Amino acid sequence: MTVSPSISPSRSNTLFERAGKYLTFELGNEVYGLPVLRVREVIGKQAAAKIPHAPEYVKGVINLRGKVIPIIDLRMKFGLEQVEQTDRTCIIVVQLNVRKSAILAGAVVDRVSEVVTIAAADIDDTPDFGDGTNLPYVLGIAKTKDGVRILVDPDVLFEVAQLMQMQAATQSQGDREGDE
Repeated sequence: MTVSPSISPSRSNTLFERAGKYLTFELGNEVYGLPVLRVREVIGKQAAAKIPHAPEYVKGVINLRGKVIPIIDLRMKFGLEQVEQTDRTCIIVVQLNVRKSAILAGAVVDRVSEVVTIAAADIDDTPDFGDGTNLPYVLGIAKTKDGVRILVDPDVLFEVAQLMQMQAATQSQGDREGDE
């Protein structure tokens, strides 16, 4: 099954199923959350090998302990102003679930905040902006004592089908180079 970026499998989830622990991270002044069970690790920023013809927000791929993983820049993906990276800039490595298998991908964020537990009663559906805006990667909006947190679906956020194609192309290119 290919996950379409315009249709989130999470849309059928109830608020109860979205409740749980989230790793929160920041992009500028906004705080987002990824389901903590999907986060594999947080690593320092690294230079990524560019992938020709990839979307601009795809920074490239890195070698993480023998695995090639694609890296995206969430500031670019969300159309935010680019800022200079700091010592708190990092990569969140997440597990994406596709076709009964798991692949890893990373997202460059300004900084990781904390792990929070969010109850079902504190999660609202994505608001209707009235202009046809479609935000399929948003699982919901969490209300916390510190403000709102935008909860994101990593499978849709990372556009899994596209990343799998890039990963396969990169690995086959590496295999061909190793055969020479």
